[in-house]
Amino acid sequence: MKLKSAVCDTEVLVVKVPAAGVLACGGAPMVAERAAEKGVIDPAFAETTKMGKRYTDATATLEVLCIKPGAGSLSLDGVALHLKDAKPLPSSD
Repeated sequence: MKLKSAVCDTEVLVVKVPAAGVLACGGAPMVAERAAEKGVIDPAFAETTKMGKRYTDATATLEVLCIKPGAGSLSLDGVALHLKDAKPLPSSD
């Protein structure tokens, strides 16, 4: 599922969906289609998103891939998402 921010240019592709919760960017719920006018970013969620990075919640029930960066930061039910750590590559002998 592809979602867009209602307050900035951020667009994400949902990779893993939680059972419940509201995904937001910049403090506003994300939408399937952006309105003609953008809303205002909540200062508490004004960190930027980075293209090509995966974001997840603390329990790893949600995972999104940022496909277009923006000025807002991602959150699930008001709790900020964090960058997902890269999987370590196996050692080569």
